[in-house]
Amino acid sequence: MSSPAALLLWLLAALLLGACTSMSNATAPSPAARDQHSHAEPERVCVKHLALDLTLDFVARRAEGTARLELERRDAAAPLVLDAVALDITSVTGSSGGARRFTLGPVDPALGARLEIELAPRDTAVIVHYRTTEGAQAMQWLEPAQTAGGKHPFLFTQGQSILTRSWIPLQDSPGVRVTYEATIRAPAGLVPVMSAEQLGRGADGAWRFRMPEAIPPYLIALACGELEFREISNRTGVWAEPSVVGLAREELVDTERMVQHAEALFGPYRWGRYDLIVLPPSFPFGGMENPRLTFATPTILAGDRSLVGLVAHELAHSWSGNLVTNATWRDFWLNEGFTVYFEQRIMERVFSPERSAMEKVLARRDLELEMAHLEPWQQVLHCELSGRHPDDGFSVVPYEKGALFLRRIEELVGREEFDRFLRGWFDGHAFESVTTEEFLAWLDEKLLSRHPDARAQLDLQAWLYAPGLPADAPRTQSTLLDAVDREVERWTKGTPAAELAVRGWVTQQWQRFLDALPDDLRVTQMAELDRTFRFTQSGNSEILCAWLVICAHNRYGAADKAMAEFLLRGGRRKFLKPIYSELAKSPEGLRRAKEIYALARPRYHAVATRTLDELLNWGK
Repeated sequence: MSSPAALLLWLLAALLLGACTSMSNATAPSPAARDQHSHAEPERVCVKHLALDLTLDFVARRAEGTARLELERRDAAAPLVLDAVALDITSVTGSSGGARRFTLGPVDPALGARLEIELAPRDTAVIVHYRTTEGAQAMQWLEPAQTAGGKHPFLFTQGQSILTRSWIPLQDSPGVRVTYEATIRAPAGLVPVMSAEQLGRGADGAWRFRMPEAIPPYLIALACGELEFREISNRTGVWAEPSVVGLAREELVDTERMVQHAEALFGPYRWGRYDLIVLPPSFPFGGMENPRLTFATPTILAGDRSLVGLVAHELAHSWSGNLVTNATWRDFWLNEGFTVYFEQRIMERVFSPERSAMEKVLARRDLELEMAHLEPWQQVLHCELSGRHPDDGFSVVPYEKGALFLRRIEELVGREEFDRFLRGWFDGHAFESVTTEEFLAWLDEKLLSRHPDARAQLDLQAWLYAPGLPADAPRTQSTLLDAVDREVERWTKGTPAAELAVRGWVTQQWQRFLDALPDDLRVTQMAELDRTFRFTQSGNSEILCAWLVICAHNRYGAADKAMAEFLLRGGRRKFLKPIYSELAKSPEGLRRAKEIYALARPRYHAVATRTLDELLNWGK
């Protein structure tokens, strides 16, 4: 389409209804609207509520029990179709208690199997009896040695994007929202927690949980280990292992302030409590926005609260992503672009505009660097995932390009007007899963139609459907980072590192310093920087990772031991990928990367190994 107005007319004509949350009758959605990454047919029979009853076996590394699925039947003759990966289904019973015939279809390498259950005429629910297997990629079972305490095992789950089906038989699509309850039995000394209201432990020794709000399946999460809780406020707190929980509380003490500022921006927090759990190092992400209980990496515990932007990000998901969710994984930018924008606004209010400006500048730099190595289709916000795994579209693009798109709209209509629009978006779509087309229709009706000049200037085609960054993408200036650039220039012209003006620098400034260094450095230069600033001994994971990438590129052998230890003890994909990638650029480095990976791989989550296996051509 040649104009934004024409594009919007086309989008309105193509407006698609979500499978479960947007349909009020039995009309099937258009085939294009169905989630291509799920076998489910929710337009015919839709799961509305899940009741889990599981026993955790840390010796066998499996969960065993039942999943009771309450149904909304729109086609009385249709079977129930679920997603399943590596699940051992032993039997299925219907509402009357009688057995129901079920079949598992062929295993698709990306999607797993189609689990089809025949329903009796009066079935309003089924109970699936099953156990997980070693192929449950969502479940990370840790040995005691892999925990902070070193005495007890640990388990956590990670469902995004399509891994929940490997530990729960469910319609594993972000367009299908369910409420849930759970009964979890765990060994003595271990405490389970979930992304739900924690109801405590009953007389029977089982722990119970309840999530009354409908959420997409990827947000159903479980962790279990030697855990303690520390309160931050009457609605916020932190779970962690005993040796970590005190430090975690101190680092995350601003959480309640963040919640208050978020509410002031975009409306009430609708999930009751906002707690966090700091997991062992093998957790593959920085954080995961599981409702009521954000899962967080221990790498955010820098000791100076300089990395708590991650908390702002996961908290922001309580509106963008959890409250209003992408209906398919093509629409992932609706989760992450909104969340990064929201995170930036929270950081402005809790800390300062300058702190937020530094983070915006660094984020744009990361986006530009990553885009240079992505295929054109991966640079598109509303990317095409036909025939691809959802994670193939995972990059910084939906996060930062999405946020820049929203900031561009803010520039055109003004912050006050845009804030009203966003609050209306969250209120008008609370507890719904939405498509990009639905957002654009709402954008035109509620905002752009009232601002014709903005509509004329906003190139939706370039922002949503074209690779690269549009020419009008907002740019941010940071005086603090400009000062860092001047110090880098002084050093490259001969000023000793010890004489640079670095007193009082925070993490973001050190990140800029390392990023601005020349690509190729002599060993003597590396040694001077390391001797002066002790980068190899840094306890800040962001700084250490950036330094180790430089060490790998310049073959700075003095950091080899620290690099191996970092890769062996951590599991966050954000840090693993750049270091392994840099090592793999030379034959010697690739050999060393594979030696380390052979030892570290059993400690990594499947989310990380999927990326690294491909990167290192593992097993081929």
